[in-house]
Amino acid sequence: MKILLASSEVVPFAKTGGLADVCGTLPRELARWGHQPVVMLPAHRTACSAGLPLDDTGIELEIPIGTKHVSGRILQGQLPSSSVPVYLIQQPEYFDRSGIYGDHQGDYADNCERFVFFCRAVLEAIRVLDLQVELIHANDWPTGLIPAYLRIEYAGRAGYEQIASLFTIHNLAYQGTFWHWDMLLTGLDWKYFNWRQMEFHGQLNFLKTGLVFADAINTVSPQYAQEIQTPPLGCHLEDLLRHRHETLSGIINGVDYSVWNPATDLQIAARYDETTFGEGKAACKAELQKELGLSVAAEIPLLGIVGRLVDQKGLDLILPTMRKMAPTGKVQWAVLGSGSQELEEELRQLAAEFPRQIAACIGFSDQLAHRIEAGADLFVMPSRYEPCGLNQLYSLKYGTVPLVRQTGGLADTVTDTTPETLADKTATGFSFVPYSSDALLETLNRACDLFHNDPSAWQQIVRTGMRQDWSWSRSAQQYAALYEVTVASRRAEAVEL
Repeated sequence: MKILLASSEVVPFAKTGGLADVCGTLPRELARWGHQPVVMLPAHRTACSAGLPLDDTGIELEIPIGTKHVSGRILQGQLPSSSVPVYLIQQPEYFDRSGIYGDHQGDYADNCERFVFFCRAVLEAIRVLDLQVELIHANDWPTGLIPAYLRIEYAGRAGYEQIASLFTIHNLAYQGTFWHWDMLLTGLDWKYFNWRQMEFHGQLNFLKTGLVFADAINTVSPQYAQEIQTPPLGCHLEDLLRHRHETLSGIINGVDYSVWNPATDLQIAARYDETTFGEGKAACKAELQKELGLSVAAEIPLLGIVGRLVDQKGLDLILPTMRKMAPTGKVQWAVLGSGSQELEEELRQLAAEFPRQIAACIGFSDQLAHRIEAGADLFVMPSRYEPCGLNQLYSLKYGTVPLVRQTGGLADTVTDTTPETLADKTATGFSFVPYSSDALLETLNRACDLFHNDPSAWQQIVRTGMRQDWSWSRSAQQYAALYEVTVASRRAEAVEL
């Protein structure tokens, strides 16, 4: 199948979060299964300076933006270690900037105009490059207008009649909402600015537009697909999502095991697999404790946290729990991340007060992230909400038992440890439901008790987790099946029309 995947960010060209990982890895896996994907993204400054080979195709685009026309060019590259072509839409005034969506002062004021240009350019590029795609896979709000343009402006154009669209929600909380007068920039008739289609509480909403006009919708876990159909996780779009529930599904993101695999990871102190994790993890733990200035003690559970330091990730639960547990010396904490200045400062204070129990590394280091995954005994993710989550999947592979709140992809990928799941050997971690620091503390104590009192059960949980398959191969096959159903449905509709 010929698929065009459109995204505002794609690894290794441009990245701010997990969206880029998905859009840089899924196409490579689809190609391995015999499909013909192509990728499109804006030619951000980071993409053009990433050191990856880029050719100027010489093809220019003239894109209508409101009452004016804006010119652009198409550059071509390739996803590393694959034959997947990548087309970058070049427009220096829009995309040659320090950030993808904004800078230290906030979001760019012209983000609506920038991504109107990108959405229109994607559809024009199909024609000028003669791509003959069968499906456009659009991702998150920056591509939300693509399904609308496909349905409204391109429906009757030769070569576009049967192109299907899939719109993937990576995080419903980010919607791309703009001033209502920005509707003029889209070039679409004002009749579409209504509560059923593009209008959202008086504003233009890109994400809602994608949800309305796409042939199919999916998100990054089955549980999150259910959660967003109800408040509060529906973010005021739950009625629309319930209306479209027959076309809404969830597919768990995959893990690139060529990068995240303790048996081959050169960034950790010792390589290991499910048969040698005992010695391997012990070595990694000791080295991590030394590196971070923690007490080197195999008998103390080391808890890892890697990610954004924001309340969504459960930091408002974690910090009070750390404060309660640190004086006891019962556990250690290794934290890596950045985010809210207030949360960063509180972490620094805790680490200064308890330097042998808490290490706070503010910022991000890919190398340290790998070492925390390998050296920690438990990985803590008590998220308020989590569309998919990747660190719990890395943790399973590294034999680092995830402790999570049952929400979104965390609920779909971690099986709580109970007498029943221990007996049938399905337990892979620890989980809880109420969003409270008391629930987190109770679950941590439950995990620590098992760690100390039943080593064989603990090893069973580790081994079961390491045997899980959350590879992109699995996810890509599910996407391919969804593409086929969506294309077939679109073609049937086109015949009826």
